[in-house]
Amino acid sequence: MSSTSLFPEISWNTTLLWILVLYYLVLNVALYAAMAMDKTRAVKNRRRIPEKTLFLMAVLGGGIGGFVGMFTRHHKTKHIDFYVVYGITTVMHILLWFLLWGKIIFV
Repeated sequence: MSSTSLFPEISWNTTLLWILVLYYLVLNVALYAAMAMDKTRAVKNRRRIPEKTLFLMAVLGGGIGGFVGMFTRHHKTKHIDFYVVYGITTVMHILLWFLLWGKIIFV
């Protein structure tokens, strides 16, 4: 293990890569669906999905799905906090992918 490395030397393989891709895909689709469901519930004056749940899903990696849900469903587009949380978490996860990419591909 290198003392300057953020991650220990791990023997990555293609299976792990596909697990990570599937994780992000499922999480982004789930946040998109949650945004769509919340929009439908808002229109019908029904019980809503808490904002903290939407934010948690973004922190876990679903920020892109949140942005897609915002713009395709026109939901939460006037709330600056959603732009900030979805934007920061998306950039954070993209940077994490770049950090891990060398470990996954070049080992």
